[in-house]
Amino acid sequence: MAEVITMPRLSDTMTEGKVAKWHKQVGEKVKEGDILAEIETDKAVQDFESEIEGTLLYVGVEEGGAAAVDTVLAIIGNEGEDISALKGGSAPAAGASEEKKSEEESKTENKATSVEQTTSEVPAGVEIITMPRLSDTMTEGKVAKWHKQVGDTVKEGDILAEIETDKAVQDFESEFNGVLLKQGVEEGGGAPVDSVLAIIGPAGTDVSAVGATAPAKETEKPAEQKAEPKKEEAAPTQAANASSSDRIAISPLAKKMAEDKGVDIHGIQGSGENGRIVKKDIENYQPSQKSSAPAQAASAAAQVAVNFVQGEDTETQNSQVRNVIAKRLAESKFSAPHYYLMVEINMDKAIEARKEINSLPDTKISFNDMIIKATAVALRKHPQVNSSWAGDKIIHRGNINVGVAVAIPDGLVVPVLKNTDQMNYTQISAAVKDMASRAKTKALKANEMEGSTFSISNLGMFGIETFTSIINQPNSAILSVGAIIEKPIVKNGQIVVGNIMKLSLACDHRVVDGATGAEFLQTLKTYLENPLTLLL
Repeated sequence: MAEVITMPRLSDTMTEGKVAKWHKQVGEKVKEGDILAEIETDKAVQDFESEIEGTLLYVGVEEGGAAAVDTVLAIIGNEGEDISALKGGSAPAAGASEEKKSEEESKTENKATSVEQTTSEVPAGVEIITMPRLSDTMTEGKVAKWHKQVGDTVKEGDILAEIETDKAVQDFESEFNGVLLKQGVEEGGGAPVDSVLAIIGPAGTDVSAVGATAPAKETEKPAEQKAEPKKEEAAPTQAANASSSDRIAISPLAKKMAEDKGVDIHGIQGSGENGRIVKKDIENYQPSQKSSAPAQAASAAAQVAVNFVQGEDTETQNSQVRNVIAKRLAESKFSAPHYYLMVEINMDKAIEARKEINSLPDTKISFNDMIIKATAVALRKHPQVNSSWAGDKIIHRGNINVGVAVAIPDGLVVPVLKNTDQMNYTQISAAVKDMASRAKTKALKANEMEGSTFSISNLGMFGIETFTSIINQPNSAILSVGAIIEKPIVKNGQIVVGNIMKLSLACDHRVVDGATGAEFLQTLKTYLENPLTLLL
């Protein structure tokens, strides 16, 4: 007899799952323990195994699609078995009815606006696509680039646009075939989740009245009003940049890299599709030494002159990342009672140990790697610091996952090293370099920035001797690392030159008492001042 498999709840906060990949196709045999699919939750991508044997008769969620927890994911039974009743809504219990309800809600959320958002019925064959929720914290999306223009034919699976969320830039694919009849958000503009992103339907269909009162329409109007003042009021250099970049096919990542490096994209021949400028074109760009230096100098001089004469204020629109950082840090600062503990570390032995380690072939670690390792081991001895406040209880985390703050142009992100206490120096060094590099190009996956139990922020490379940080909730503490400074110290009754580093620990007083935080810092101090103890 056929059995219905529903979307599993793979985390305590999961309400919806996305099928990242199907490992079995309809008609294939399935054994108990076989991996049916890879399910992306709000925290990670996990393999989902079958608990029954049979033939995969039905797939309820297409690859790349999402569905609510407990809705129909698949049906397994005997080959040729009639499962129309299971798909149609009559069995078992809530299974089919839940599936039908989920499909209707999904269509309402992702394909069409609600009754209140439209002023007339949607014409036959027309599908309204709304701004998707691409991360658990996303409330608004920004269209980094449109890949299809109004009037273009769209096929299922075609990339409609690149959407910038609060965590990354992601390609957004169409689920429908038809013609793009309307763009609800202009390129570079933002709109709330579930507002109108695009309308697809038969060519020539009048959609002027569709979605007339939707949020996307409201965001469109201010964008149009802003367009005219830009022509008159914007600084000449800004106007030139805006008009020229619109005519050049370039990926958002390549455009950002070009801006950071000061590369003039007009002189680059793109190697991507239809001459599109991509990341490697910017990386491999070699400017003409004869022309670029004078041009840049002239441009800089002209800009200085403009700023000096006009003294105009300028504005930079906040990115999604910047908005979320501001919201979370404000919530942390004003909801968690912070207090701070500081300690000085003599890094003489750590410096010697690092030299010896880096003398080994193919080995190069930083002081930051050593601090991360020492912190992880210290957390194992002081589990209270590796805990979280949860209202009426404290959650003691079983794993030690250290988040490492990384500065990016939009602010900072905190990629997470999972099970850090079980990693060696080389593994920590490689992981930090990899994630820091990908963080700056927004190439980190959402699950690589989730699940931290403790965080570290290091500004020592900038010469900052001491500072305090805001706790990265739901962590209960964050360690701030300063620069290593040569200064006089007393050693064996003599004044000598020592290498001193200051650490500051910010603690949530609801979870970590003062004595607990102090004991943790003392253990960390012992490990850093005597690196060999980490090997014991």
